[in-house]
Amino acid sequence: MKYIVIVPDGMCDRPLEALGGKTPLEVCNIPNIAKMAMRGIVGKVNNVPPGMQPGSDVANLSLLGYNPKEFYTGRGPFEAQSLGIKLKDTEMAFRCNLVTEKDGRMFDYSSGHISNKESACLIKFLDKKLGSKYVKFYPGMSYRHILVVDVKKTNVNLKDLKCWPPHDISGQTIEDHLPLGEDQELFRGLMLKSKDLLSSHKVNNIRRQENKNIANMIWLWGGGFKPGVKNFKQKFHLTGSMISAVGLLNGIAMAMGLKSVAVPGITGYYDTDYSAKARYGINALKKTDFLFIHVEAPDEAGHNGHLEEKIKAMENIDKKIVGPILDAIEGKYKFRMLVCPDHPTPIAVRTHTIDPVPFVMYGEGIHPNGIDEYSEKSLSRADIKDYGQGHKMIEEFLLQAEIY
Repeated sequence: MKYIVIVPDGMCDRPLEALGGKTPLEVCNIPNIAKMAMRGIVGKVNNVPPGMQPGSDVANLSLLGYNPKEFYTGRGPFEAQSLGIKLKDTEMAFRCNLVTEKDGRMFDYSSGHISNKESACLIKFLDKKLGSKYVKFYPGMSYRHILVVDVKKTNVNLKDLKCWPPHDISGQTIEDHLPLGEDQELFRGLMLKSKDLLSSHKVNNIRRQENKNIANMIWLWGGGFKPGVKNFKQKFHLTGSMISAVGLLNGIAMAMGLKSVAVPGITGYYDTDYSAKARYGINALKKTDFLFIHVEAPDEAGHNGHLEEKIKAMENIDKKIVGPILDAIEGKYKFRMLVCPDHPTPIAVRTHTIDPVPFVMYGEGIHPNGIDEYSEKSLSRADIKDYGQGHKMIEEFLLQAEIY
């Protein structure tokens, strides 16, 4: 049996006046997902446990069958693992965004989706200026990087540190969202000093000339210690592969013992190569039982408030990923396929919300429940299958013989 989980990050939304009171999902053309809905089960799930922040880290742990309440320590450690950073027990890893600060506000959480080459230059520069033996900057991808702090050697208590994800405070004041906690000075100092160092850097001087958003500040958030995640094969008795352009997801995969598949041309943005994800996914299914494909583009469109790009991303997922994979596996394998967003990223609020999301589940031993529309509207139906928490849905998806 083959098991496929496709996660359109942030796909769900809320009714928009520009769409006549409909959601982007209600108006987009997704015939392959619609076919799955007619032949399978449409249901309801919340991938973010009560009391936890709605992020891709927490939500995708759920969609891999792991209870975040039990396994989650922070976003940073998973992203560190994707870069090959081995954390000591005394070290905490934090996400380090390169952002654009303008007039004291968070102008752009991604610095115009700065290139890998430019950002690596800036992060290496900061490591020389602000790093030490126990405070280390590591370059990642585009605007996403890592800071590792040895809390024992630096004699700081960061467990109660409160940080804000930069994409949650777009347009808001920097001063009101600097880190809070017993030893906040270390982080505040690094972030504020980075402004003085980065503003006049040659990379930013060139970006100004090219009329691009400059990376004139770092933003630190998502810290945590090394997590103890149980091996996926031991938990579910399945071999598995992960396809994602996002370091976070690849780090989660590595922590679980899933194979992280490198796919040329995938970017984590609007220009990602959707078809390549499908091709490499189909090939991965020849060698493994479980395939997890994560697509970041709808989430980025939600954060940016780009309605047309969100609709386009959803239609590309249906046409270039869901359709080709169904064509390749139907009649060849016994299979189950699940399409489920991790969390909503509504255009109107431009950040993640804790609202439940609809899923569609189709394949071997899955009996249709008569709900043939896949959209947020189906969530209000009294007869919808409601799993409550995401990890419980995945456990049944992977382990239950029959699903009604």
